[in-house]
Amino acid sequence: MLRDIDRILVDEHEIKEICIRIAKEITEDYKSSDKRLVLICILKGSVVFTAELMKHLCLPVEIEFMKVSSYGSQTCSSGMINIHLDIKREDLSDADFIVIEDIIDSGRTLNHLVNYLAERGANSVKTCTLLDKPSRRCVDFTPDYCGREIPDEFVVGFGLDYNEKYRNLPFVGVLKREVYETK
Repeated sequence: MLRDIDRILVDEHEIKEICIRIAKEITEDYKSSDKRLVLICILKGSVVFTAELMKHLCLPVEIEFMKVSSYGSQTCSSGMINIHLDIKREDLSDADFIVIEDIIDSGRTLNHLVNYLAERGANSVKTCTLLDKPSRRCVDFTPDYCGREIPDEFVVGFGLDYNEKYRNLPFVGVLKREVYETK
């Protein structure tokens, strides 16, 4: 697996610092709220980031999972948003939601989910991402909490995958082009 990595982009230490910083921001923003705070982890890629982030939150938090896709292939967004696993809650108006994503490219998925949850009656919806590629944005979207902006490179590790591989790497690395480009 390591031979497929061109270089480490975000190491373990920086990831932990990002999680601590974002957790402090979230804690500060929601410490006075009388609503339930619910993190929505977008499967599968966000599981590792959500778990690390939760460890540093200093307030009660609930967790839900959604499985959403916008990729037509492994490397290119189709523009279509598909919800494969939805949350089933009756108390959306009594909860503040933070949608947790591993990486934002086009912005379509999170933009869609914010509108979708708001239309279903969520008290509030914010977004959080470990990594952001604003150069790939197709819609006007800015995450509320952002770990780090990265260049337009194919990255894996810390939950991010290519063909379901590399999620377990403890860092985020740039995948060598020959691994994912067909010849």
